[in-house]
Order: sequence, then structure tokens, then C-alpha cells
Amino acid sequence: MIDAVTVLTIVLMAAVTYLTRIGGYLLLRDRRLGARASAVMEAAPGCVLISVIAPAFVSDRPADLIALAATVLAATRLPMLPTVLIGVAAAGLLRWLLP
Repeated sequence: MIDAVTVLTIVLMAAVTYLTRIGGYLLLRDRRLGARASAVMEAAPGCVLISVIAPAFVSDRPADLIALAATVLAATRLPMLPTVLIGVAAAGLLRWLLP
């Protein structure tokens, strides 16, 4: 049986995630962003991706370092979604092949 506190935690985390996503839209729906703000908004997904993969730079596992190299190479040539998919697939496959 699932604990009620666990269910409540999951529901509250989902609500906070939803509110943060819709909050920006609700606050800025009638405003036009300047060039500088638009540039920041376009760079944000890349910053998030870097913060997720940055710990792999200090890894001593060969699988992580090879997956990091594949992700960086993909990022120089492909858009964000294929880069993320390649990075995740490379990390999963290499961690499975190289324990």
C-alpha cells in the first residue's frame, strides 16, 4: 500500500511544477519581451542541460566520459531534442556495456 504522505508529496510536487510552468505565461501573456530577454529565454534550456551533464566532467567512469563526449559532439551539430536523446541513449548504453 502506498503511504498517504508519499501520494501527497507527489501531488504537491506536480502542482508546483505545473504552477511554475503556467505562471510565466500568465504573468507575461500581454507583454512583449525585448531582445535581451528573448535571448535569455532562448539560452535557458541549454543552461539547464549543462547543469545536468556538468557532474559528468568530474566522473572517473569511462562510460560517463564517453557519453559526455558524444553529447558535446551532438550539441555542436544538432538541435536540443536530438542532443538530449543522444546523450541519454549514449549514457544508458555505455553504462550497460562498460560497468
